[in-house]
Amino acid sequence: MEKLIREVRILKIYAVSLTVVCILFFFLGFKNQKTSQRFEEIDVERINIIEKDGSLKMVISNKTRQHPGMFSKKELKPREREAGMIFFNELGDECGGLVYGADKDGSGMVYSVDQRNTDQIMQLQYMEGTGDKKNRTYGLKLWDRPDNFTMEAIMKFEDSLKKLNDPAASKKAYAKLGQEGKLTRERFFAGKTGDGDVGLFLKDSNGRIRLKIYVDKNNQTHIDKLDENGKIVQ
Repeated sequence: MEKLIREVRILKIYAVSLTVVCILFFFLGFKNQKTSQRFEEIDVERINIIEKDGSLKMVISNKTRQHPGMFSKKELKPREREAGMIFFNELGDECGGLVYGADKDGSGMVYSVDQRNTDQIMQLQYMEGTGDKKNRTYGLKLWDRPDNFTMEAIMKFEDSLKKLNDPAASKKAYAKLGQEGKLTRERFFAGKTGDGDVGLFLKDSNGRIRLKIYVDKNNQTHIDKLDENGKIVQ
C-alpha cells in the first residue's frame, strides 16, 4: 500500500512538472514569434496607421469610409470625401493627403500639403472635365493663408453661412473677410491651363495675376507683365 501511495505521489509530481514545462514553452513560443505577417493579397475598405499610443497618423480608405478630417484631435462632421490617403501630425491635425476620383462630369487627382492649423497651401493636381465642359488642367499650385484664421474658425464660419442660406449675406461676409486679410489667395501656378497655355503664372497678395511666362496652344511664347486691373504693361 505504501509503495502504491509513493508511486501515485511521484506521478503527481511528474504531471505538475510536465504541465509547468508545457506552459513555459507555450508562452516562450508566443514571445519569440514575430508580429509581422505576410499576405499575397488583401481586400480592405480602410486602414488606420497609428502610433504605439494609439494616435492616428494616416488613413488609407475608400470613398465610403474616408476620414472626414481632424483638427486639435477633434474629428470633423461627417462629409463626403474621395478615396485616397489622409495624413495627420502629432498635434492631431490633418496635414495633407492624396485623393482621387471620377464620375460622369470629370476626373481628377490631388496631392495636398496643409499649413499648420489650416487648409492646403500647396497642391499637385490634375483636373479634367467631360462633354461641353471638357478641359484639362494640371500642375503645381501655391496659396497664401492667414495665421489668424484657423481651420476650426473656417469651419464655423462656413457652417454659419449655410444656416443663413442667404447669398447676399454670404457675399458680404466674404467681402468683410477679404478686408480683414483672412481670405486664402492663390499666388502661383506652374503647369497647363484649360486654355492650353503651358507656363508660370504669378499673382500678387490680392490674388490678381501680375506675371505670365508661357507658351500658348499655337506654340507662341509670351512674357506678360500685368497691372492690378489685368492690363498688359510690358
